[in-house]
Amino acid sequence: MKNNRRIKLYGLSTCGHCRSLRKLLEEGSYIFDYVDVDLLEGKQRRDMLDEVREFNKRCSFPTIVIGEDVVVGFIEKDIREALAH
Repeated sequence: MKNNRRIKLYGLSTCGHCRSLRKLLEEGSYIFDYVDVDLLEGKQRRDMLDEVREFNKRCSFPTIVIGEDVVVGFIEKDIREALAH
């Protein structure tokens, strides 16, 4: 793992930007948690959407949490800066 901060990526299985962000993390050898929110059902899905809203009130995807940093969307410059901290 390149850093000791927790990385969590919230995405959708149908989202191209989500796939691109996941690929960026995998190619960089980062260890991260990933969830396709749209593949969840029932209470598990509602709970995960509530969790996303804690970081991103609009609940849009991708949402990535890197330690205390949150980046909404595939904004590569901002993501790389957050990963570099």
